[in-house]
Amino acid sequence: MLPYKNPLNYRHSQLPRTGVLITNLGTPDEPTTAAVRRYLAEFLADPRVTEMPRWLWMLILHGIILRVRPRRSALKYQKIWTTQGSPLLTISQQQQAGIQERLSAHFSQPVQVALGMRYGQPSIAQALESFRAQSIQRLIVLPLYPQYASAVTASTFDAVTAELTKWRWLPDLRFVTHYPDHPAYIQALVARIQGYWAAHGTPDKLLFSFHGMPQRFFTSGDPYFCECHKTARLVAEAMQLPASQWSVCFQSRFGKEEWIKPYTDEVLQQLGREGTRRVDVVCPGFSADCLETLEEINQENRELFLHAGGKEFHYIPALNAMPEHLDALSTILQEQMQGCWGNELNQSLADAREIAGERVERAEKMGAGE
Repeated sequence: MLPYKNPLNYRHSQLPRTGVLITNLGTPDEPTTAAVRRYLAEFLADPRVTEMPRWLWMLILHGIILRVRPRRSALKYQKIWTTQGSPLLTISQQQQAGIQERLSAHFSQPVQVALGMRYGQPSIAQALESFRAQSIQRLIVLPLYPQYASAVTASTFDAVTAELTKWRWLPDLRFVTHYPDHPAYIQALVARIQGYWAAHGTPDKLLFSFHGMPQRFFTSGDPYFCECHKTARLVAEAMQLPASQWSVCFQSRFGKEEWIKPYTDEVLQQLGREGTRRVDVVCPGFSADCLETLEEINQENRELFLHAGGKEFHYIPALNAMPEHLDALSTILQEQMQGCWGNELNQSLADAREIAGERVERAEKMGAGE
């Protein structure tokens, strides 16, 4: 057996192809204990996610966490599951279709957009295998995490490169590590918040809630904390919000160690006790609504605020598949692609076929046929 994945009769006449892989964290296949256990086993076994001695963490993971947490998490997933399935997967598929439409209209050459989840299905490996079967020669990867975090962004890079080690012809590769201050992304966030306020009125306080991370990751050099603050500041400046009307906090902490602060649940309870009437929460780090936004923020944290004395709690939906978001993601991709492959992607089909014909001639001389 050959050590690398490639067709035995490669067609040298095929036109060059470009692949765009958009990725997100992932989701269980079903809101059941068994499905959540499979998902968490893959997710929490990633050394990027839990930087602990492997032997110790495996004992904790398989001896305690996977015996207790799947059932609890499954109940939470059941609260947000829809008739179409996982909200994260459904929205991600809509994002894939919207980006495909925009890129196809922008470039002369074929561009194929695929979706891959870091954990669960459809996997990054499956998406890349579909690209390999199409002989993709240029590849750009866009993890849908605007703010860089090693636990998600670098983990995605690990998964992509692990799969590419199996290819014979490595594609030209571009990897978008972050876009926390891209003007189109900031403007999409502004449009989302202003649109919501136009329909529902304005709050006393706007909270920018981001996913948390252990404090030791930040002190070890991870830029995530700073990039979250930068995104929030740019949105607030664009909306001309006074400093008293907004703040940044962090959610979804896990375990007993210290995470980056302030914590979203504690901030909401404090605001309720202080007499803040209405709080709106937006989660700019989540490109699509998921368990952390729909259940943790819009259900659990809503109850915490109201129970503490608050009167109105509003969750502003993630950017999801709103046109401004799809335009922003497409703009980011176009800028990256124009910068390195502009001539090729804007080449006419006639010129591309001429180049392919030259390849065939060389292949025939070498006895490789078409």
